[in-house]
Amino acid sequence: MNDKIVMPIWAIGLFIVVMNTTMFNVSLPSIIQDLNISADLGSWVISSYSIGYALSTVIYSRLSDLLPIRRLLGVGLTILGASSVIGIFARDFEILLLARILQSAGAGAMAGLGLVLASRYVPIERRGRAIAMISAGSAMAFGLGPIVGGVISEYFGWNGLFAITCLVLAILPVLLRLLPRERPAAARFDVWGALLTVVNAATLLVAITQQSIIWLTVSIVSLIVHVLHLRKAQASFINPELFKESGYRKLLAVGFGVLVVNLGNLFLMPLVLAHLHGQTALHIGFMIAPGAILSAIMTRFFGGWIDRYGNMRFLLIGHGMLALVLAFYVFDVSSSPAIILVGYLFFSPALSMTLASLNNETSFRLPRAAIGSGMGFMQLIQFFGGSVSVAVCGLLLERQSRLPQAQAFRHIYELLLVVILCSGAMLFSYVRSAAKTREAAAS
Repeated sequence: MNDKIVMPIWAIGLFIVVMNTTMFNVSLPSIIQDLNISADLGSWVISSYSIGYALSTVIYSRLSDLLPIRRLLGVGLTILGASSVIGIFARDFEILLLARILQSAGAGAMAGLGLVLASRYVPIERRGRAIAMISAGSAMAFGLGPIVGGVISEYFGWNGLFAITCLVLAILPVLLRLLPRERPAAARFDVWGALLTVVNAATLLVAITQQSIIWLTVSIVSLIVHVLHLRKAQASFINPELFKESGYRKLLAVGFGVLVVNLGNLFLMPLVLAHLHGQTALHIGFMIAPGAILSAIMTRFFGGWIDRYGNMRFLLIGHGMLALVLAFYVFDVSSSPAIILVGYLFFSPALSMTLASLNNETSFRLPRAAIGSGMGFMQLIQFFGGSVSVAVCGLLLERQSRLPQAQAFRHIYELLLVVILCSGAMLFSYVRSAAKTREAAAS
């Protein structure tokens, strides 16, 4: 496989898929108003896509150990394109939510299979650049997504956002021609394990958003059943061997925290700009875009730096920058819309740096046979963190409706700051453990 051609094209596809999130983030205030729904219900437009995206990502990644990547990509992008057509004609919340869930079922192919492709076919000395290329597609989506979402919502309505996602069908034939023709070893797919994973994640998210003891009980019971299944199943969907290594567990915790902060901030920024500063969807797009465009530009350098200097340095720098921006928002987010613009100029590049180095570090820790399940589960944990974050942020806004809006937003940003500090603490623990392991190996 010629990764110098394939990875940029893959980044374009991921750009379209990720933009499907950022476009709706900017347009969320308009959707809430047009459909006359509450903020916590409106958050499901984002969180349902995120959790479905996470679940489908790990499913596609796990299936890549059994089926050719080409075939999985064809199925995923076809589902994504067909469901986008449904969304174009959605006129009520139920159809909109259905279209978003179906979109997420196909969208996970780009994120999950991209990391598997890079980890499996790109040499280690160039892998950081390849993974950073994938991150560049996401970063560019965060940059242009707000502008595209703002323009389309302003002049064509939010239904027009679905038409953009149909463009993935244009790159599908190109990728199918360029991808390697694999013959994976024959193996069983753990259907029950996959279904239990979906039930675990979905019921827990519903329990959190609905604050339901019943759904929490269902989630706990399903988790117990899943644990029992893992003890008996052979070639299980979730590879239990992965969790025996503390380093991998710590990286999962870091990935969860980073995506909680990222998706929470992306959910809050348009609402802050709309409710506190009276900005339209188009203006919101132009406020958020510069930081994300800068991130896309910087990502081309991050990959080379990561390959040269290692992952740890950039994980730590990224966490520090994210914490500083969130502290900045806590103290001054309501004073001017320029605060969002300036803060995101630092937040978005820091996020790209952190995710590229995190995913690269994870790929190093996994044996080749476990790359599909290991990278897939990392993606699942990351996007589940984002889904929980969006849902909880919407819920907290609803619960604080009697407070001044500036105070309510400040409280949520304080919570996000605590999350990134906890993630940083876990990262320091990982760095110390890795250093001890290297010292022991050297002696």
